[in-house]
Amino acid sequence: MTGTDQTQSPVPFPGRPHGHGRSAPPFRCGVVPPYLLEHLAAVEDPRFEAAAEAARRSLRVDDPIRSLRFERRTSALPALPVEAVPGVSTRTISDAGQLQRLPGRTVRTEGQPPVADVAVNEAYTGLGDTHGLYWSQYQRDSIDGRGLPLDATVHYGRDYDNAFWDGERMVFGDGDGEVFNRFTISLSVIAHELTHGVTQYSANLAYQGQSGALNESVSDVFGALVEQFAAGQDTRSASWLIGAGLFTEQVQGQALRSMKAPGTAYDDDVLGTDPQPASMDGYIDTEEDYGGVHLNSGIPNRAFYLVAEALGGNAWEAPGQIWYDTLTGPTLTVNADFAAFATATATAAITRYGAGSAEHDAVLAGWTGVGVVVDPLRAAS
Repeated sequence: MTGTDQTQSPVPFPGRPHGHGRSAPPFRCGVVPPYLLEHLAAVEDPRFEAAAEAARRSLRVDDPIRSLRFERRTSALPALPVEAVPGVSTRTISDAGQLQRLPGRTVRTEGQPPVADVAVNEAYTGLGDTHGLYWSQYQRDSIDGRGLPLDATVHYGRDYDNAFWDGERMVFGDGDGEVFNRFTISLSVIAHELTHGVTQYSANLAYQGQSGALNESVSDVFGALVEQFAAGQDTRSASWLIGAGLFTEQVQGQALRSMKAPGTAYDDDVLGTDPQPASMDGYIDTEEDYGGVHLNSGIPNRAFYLVAEALGGNAWEAPGQIWYDTLTGPTLTVNADFAAFATATATAAITRYGAGSAEHDAVLAGWTGVGVVVDPLRAAS
């Protein structure tokens, strides 16, 4: 990846499990993979001249932050607002006015009615939907479990082709209008980015290699679950797409990623073909994008889909509960690989539902289906 130090050590998310300290990260977890923006930036088709230039600008915004070496700088958790009530969200939406300055001008706060700006309203609703799933299904009060206020900024940068979590807030670009629509248009994107915050305050998975791909996959899993929960979709009726609606009608593609069928989300003469592998047979060994975190996340993504498919019903129930228990439980290390995460999900299934239960069997079959081996002795211990 252009401008990235590929020799860096694994990158822990700021903070530790259970809220033991936090630091502001000098990097951004963007939903659009750098390889896709790099591909678009190199396009010479005059029909997409504006989109190519927007991609180049977006990469220039992101690359200086990606190229920094990462150092942990621990600070105390922010104080809770005096008026915080367990399970009640506290949202603030700001407008950057197409500048790259954060947070921007406050335009809507908790309890205020919708405004004329659709991006503001989409961000406000998306933050609420994400908070709603975590609280109602997993009894998690906001992304830190302590009622942390949810902040977001819209209209960041000029035609900025991404959305990101920066450790403190959600930030949304408007897209270039030729390839990408505004980034608030997709609830799965909003929930994906906020889930990076949940990971930040729980398992703290290092953003490198397989642990980084798991970090991305967990965000995709709960991004999909928030979207399904808000729409009342069961496993069979859900699309399992991440970022549906982001592409304009000029793009031959459904979304950024497909959890059901990784590698099939788009096939376009400008963007190329979705490169995600669906199993370990296609695992991509690369130094780019922190060791392929946006590529190889397709493998655990499909494992989760297979678990949900086997159990049927609502994926945010047993499958989501198992993944949530795994993410917030004591067994994961920051450098967990696919096998360690798979084993931890099997352990979580046994703990909650019992060995040999339908849920436990589905977890084992799901990981087998993507070529990841669960250690039965460690899972049962």
